[in-house]
Amino acid sequence: MSARVVTQGFEVRTSREGEVLDLTERVAEAVAGSGLSDGLATVFVIGSTAAVTTMEFELGLVEDFPAMLERAAPRAGVEYRHEKRWHDGNGHSHVRASLVGPSLSIPFVGGALSLGEWQQVVLVEFDARPRTRKVVVQLLGG
Repeated sequence: MSARVVTQGFEVRTSREGEVLDLTERVAEAVAGSGLSDGLATVFVIGSTAAVTTMEFELGLVEDFPAMLERAAPRAGVEYRHEKRWHDGNGHSHVRASLVGPSLSIPFVGGALSLGEWQQVVLVEFDARPRTRKVVVQLLGG
């Protein structure tokens, strides 16, 4: 049996910087509806100020994750060359998104994502304003 590629996508609306959205159900639906049994799901957010990762989607971590990134790439008190050029208030947003990354690959077996019991797929918004994000789910499998 040869491998097939199935590409799907959806949009999510963010409301604020630091927001963490659980995408697990949407990605699982893409896998389940693809007609593929086993393979690899790549989840990718289009844009340079948001990221995709996994975490336990619970309030403590949802608050801890942006707080950690505030320590790593603070909003204020650091000179971002992006700001000098564009003056758009989101130099830190670009740095944070680059640290976490725009994509994630997850194996799936028997039509189900291979995630741990407390592991969810999340989108993290880093931009300084609300955005509509396009998420691409590309599946490779058979």
